[in-house]
Formats: sequence, C-alpha cells, structure tokens
Amino acid sequence: MIAVIRGGGDLGSGIALRLRHSGFKVIVTEIAQPIVLRRTVAFANAIYENGMSVEDVNSRIAENISDIDLLLGEGIIPVVIDPDLSIVDQIGYDVLVDARMLKIFTEYTLHTKPMLIGIGPGFFANKNCHAAIETNRGHFLGRVIWDGSPEKNTGIPGKIDSLDFERVIRAPASGIINSGATLGKLIHKGDIIGYISNVPIIASIDGCLRGLMHDGIFVQKDTKIGDLDPRMNPYLIKFVSEKSLAIAGGVLEATLSYFQNIK
Repeated sequence: MIAVIRGGGDLGSGIALRLRHSGFKVIVTEIAQPIVLRRTVAFANAIYENGMSVEDVNSRIAENISDIDLLLGEGIIPVVIDPDLSIVDQIGYDVLVDARMLKIFTEYTLHTKPMLIGIGPGFFANKNCHAAIETNRGHFLGRVIWDGSPEKNTGIPGKIDSLDFERVIRAPASGIINSGATLGKLIHKGDIIGYISNVPIIASIDGCLRGLMHDGIFVQKDTKIGDLDPRMNPYLIKFVSEKSLAIAGGVLEATLSYFQNIK
C-alpha cells in the first residue's frame, strides 16, 4: 500500500515514520523551500541536505517517477518537490494525508480511492476528507474523526516543563534568517541564537535548541521560527514527539479501518 504525505515537517514525518514501520510505501511531497523548524526529525530537510534520516528511516530527493520507483524499491522515502501533486498523481497511490497544517479549509474532491485523511483544523469528514485527525493536545489527541472536524487552533504551544509561550522563538524583525546554530546546542537565557536583518535573536529561557528554521528563509516579524526545550537534553531532538506519534497512530487506524470497510 502506498501513502502520500503532503508536508514533511515534524507531524508529517511522524506519520511517515509510523506508516513506514507498519509496512507502507511512503512518499513525502513538499514545496521548494520548506518552512520546517524541527529539522532533525523532518523528512522535508532532505531538500536542504539532499537526504535525511529520521530515527531509523532514510529519505532522499526524487525528481521524477523513475526516482520515486527506485527509492520505494529500496525502502527509502522519496521526498518530492511537488506542491500541486502533479508528479505523484501519476502514481496509483492508496492514501493521501494532508499534514501541512494550513489550518484553513482545503478543497478536495472525494473518491473511493485514494483515501484522504486531513490533519488538524480546516478538515471536515465527508466534505474535504474521508477522515480527520485531532491535533490539539489533550484527551482527544490522535482520535479519528469520521463525522465532524478537529478542534479549532488554540494558538497555545504545548507545555514542556510547565513552559509554553516562553520556549517559542519568534522573529524579532522581518528579514532573512542567519544563524548557523546547530540544533541540540544548549542555549542560556540572553544568548544570541542568530540574526534577522542584523537584529539579534535572543533566547528568553535556558533550553536545548530543538527547532530553528533553515538559514536563508525570509520571515515576517513575530513569526515562529524555532523553539527551546527546557529539559536541556540534546538526545531528545533525535526522536519524533509523542504528539506526532499519537497523530500517526490515528492515521494508521483510519487507513486500516477504511480499507477494511470498503472491501
């Protein structure tokens, strides 16, 4: 069974990882310059590095159908710059998962196949997806929604060691990111993490640099560009989050249930 994941950020990569572990062939599609923070666990980072490993699964850039077929045969996840699905639509895939987290209504026409799964706000079961997955932390995280839609975006980051807004790194100005900081670096409050148009990005807390956008990306002032993990443990940045795995579990459940019921 082949699954296409739109969006190779940390959530999409957690889904790709779990599906790959479950025996699916997985393809990830992205834009030419992905906006990804947790680059150590994001298959989208393959576009910047020409290849990316997330935990024990490898990915490489694919430019055409032949590349995709070759990589799938080798058990490697192809990452395709294909924002409009013009390349992957030439493949007979079974599942399309929209994990871009656009948080707005995205138009899709539903057919029996491929099954379409929407991740988070903006998706309504039986309108623009067959099933949606809850992404808000709490009691319903990862739950499959067959009727209705996920909860609205709260705008509140998840807590780590009781910190939420404090651990988020935001752009102090509009401009191009220039940091060079290595993910996993231990940062102290007041440290300069990098610059945006010569304006310093200053850490507001002590933490491990868990996420930061790739250098060279233009951002608007106050855009979320990274985050710090107050647990100060660089080892943790090597693994997808519990949130990603919970959502991925919902995708796996939805997929298996759907295809069992349409037989």
